[in-house]
Amino acid sequence: MAFSAKEISGHPALHRIVRSQAKALLAAYQSSPRLSSVFATQQRWLMAHAGLALYFRQGAITTARFLQLIELHSVASKNTADAFMKEMQQYNYVESLPDNTDRRSNPLRPTPQALETLAAWAMVHLTTLDGFDGGRRLAAFAARPDALARLEPLIADGLLTSEPVRTPEKTFSLFTWLNNGGVVMEWLISGVDPALASQDHIPTGVFSVGEFANLLKLSRTHLARKLREAEALGSIGWLGKRGNSTMWVSRDFYREYMDAQAVKLAIIDQAFEDSLSDTVA
Repeated sequence: MAFSAKEISGHPALHRIVRSQAKALLAAYQSSPRLSSVFATQQRWLMAHAGLALYFRQGAITTARFLQLIELHSVASKNTADAFMKEMQQYNYVESLPDNTDRRSNPLRPTPQALETLAAWAMVHLTTLDGFDGGRRLAAFAARPDALARLEPLIADGLLTSEPVRTPEKTFSLFTWLNNGGVVMEWLISGVDPALASQDHIPTGVFSVGEFANLLKLSRTHLARKLREAEALGSIGWLGKRGNSTMWVSRDFYREYMDAQAVKLAIIDQAFEDSLSDTVA
């Protein structure tokens, strides 16, 4: 049986395992920052999953069907979705089908690099889920050449229809609309000592906003503005001088992050249960 979000959020190993996940996602970002920017905001993340689900179900992504799906789930405006698809083509994350004879619809497919990135993202989360129960989800995924095609559409369905995913809590929502906001949160959480997770102000590994911005390839001004907004909510702060001392995250924000991960992981686990559990020996 797949884990529920409640079971994950209450698991005694949650903090340690999700911290490891944050580190793995950061490493993936640093190995390919431009491609990782496809998932830079919550909106782009959902659009990417919608397009990938279309590809695996229909063998191609057409702009018309993509725009219909984005409109159905109220992910973005038509213009935003169309611009996103054009950007994916510009950076060679999707390409025309080699035998395309329909110039009007211009069916597209993800490039091998994009699919490798998606597979790596899936494997990080399956590894996390295995950490909760000693399962063999990752091994099952690796054993099937069609694993990604079976798993991804169900993950996309779960994400696109989940109210907690679509409307995250206050501080989490603040960062999801920042370019590379997910990476910002992962950087913060990866520096947290799980043993200190019950404190009101939990120290992170961030000491300098400038260094933080450079590492994440963000505008220091833009990042500082978002951090001030988060500070105004009481979600972050500094143990000493602002911007030049250890940054802390509040216990409430830390719980928001963990709850959001629990929801996402439960969706992925249910998708695995429905598509690949028969592979587990």
